[in-house]
Amino acid sequence: MSDLPFELVCPAGSLSALKTAVDNGADCVYVGFRDDTNARNFAGLNFDEQSLRQGIDYAHQRGKKVFVALNTYPQAQGMNRWQAAVNRAVAAEVDALIIADIGLLDYARQQHPDQRLHLSVQGSATTHEALAFYHRQFGITRAVLPRVLSAGQIAAVVRQTPVEIEVFGFGSLCVMVEGRCLLSSYATGDSPNNHGACSPAHAVRWDQGQQGLETRLNGVLIDRFREGESACYPTICKGRFQVNNDTYYAMEEPTSLNTLELLPQLMAMGVRAIKIEGRQRSPAYIATVTRTWRQAIDLALHDREHYLVRSSWTEDLDRLCEGSQHTLGAYHRPWK
Repeated sequence: MSDLPFELVCPAGSLSALKTAVDNGADCVYVGFRDDTNARNFAGLNFDEQSLRQGIDYAHQRGKKVFVALNTYPQAQGMNRWQAAVNRAVAAEVDALIIADIGLLDYARQQHPDQRLHLSVQGSATTHEALAFYHRQFGITRAVLPRVLSAGQIAAVVRQTPVEIEVFGFGSLCVMVEGRCLLSSYATGDSPNNHGACSPAHAVRWDQGQQGLETRLNGVLIDRFREGESACYPTICKGRFQVNNDTYYAMEEPTSLNTLELLPQLMAMGVRAIKIEGRQRSPAYIATVTRTWRQAIDLALHDREHYLVRSSWTEDLDRLCEGSQHTLGAYHRPWK
């Protein structure tokens, strides 16, 4: 797999965002349909069949790829909708399907044996044994690893796996097992890995109170912002709560993953692709992140030994980070 090109995989929640990603250097763009078959099921986001075909044509004409994420778990009474989504995506000639559910993987494998399949990060496969099983049973050619592994653990998986490995390089982090937020499920009654949205919009409220702007999720107070303070989209894991008379980010501070400094190391391991999170973000976000990572990847490919992160890259990305700060997340665990 070391002879394969290193790919930059970027998100798109609209046709405009897809074109922006392609124009700014993405090798592959991943998208979803306008329903709960994908894990970014927000109003006004994603693709219908017409816009998907237009996006695929635009990408293919420029030598780029399009992946469709069908990365939620079907309800017992609704599997036919997920199967129909597989058929629609294949008919549109997507380059790969990103799937989490083993029943849906089996359907895609049986009905469309020539279709390239990727295991979604929502599949939460963290060992080479698990990846070998998915490869043997469903013929997956790539897996997106969960954001819970250290760099050393990723290297160990890459050395022993029969499939290509894709890892997250930039974007929001989740403290829960990928796509299975028990906090959001408890507060709203909607499971993100079934309904396709963490903190679904119908449950979000913004209220101006006497002490500042308050954000609530199904009535649960998540945060309160003073005048002039930047307000983030309310998720329970990144809310401020009172614990022992002290109010602070009790679970996770608003911060974004940024692994630019690890890029040469990831390449040397044999990682096949870097994935950018953010299908819910604007085309302007997509443009800046894609352009920055394209420059970094090209530099690392040209001269890995002398690669250095440019200050302009960090400044551009920090402006887009949650809380205007970034972290290496689980990649850096000196105690492991």
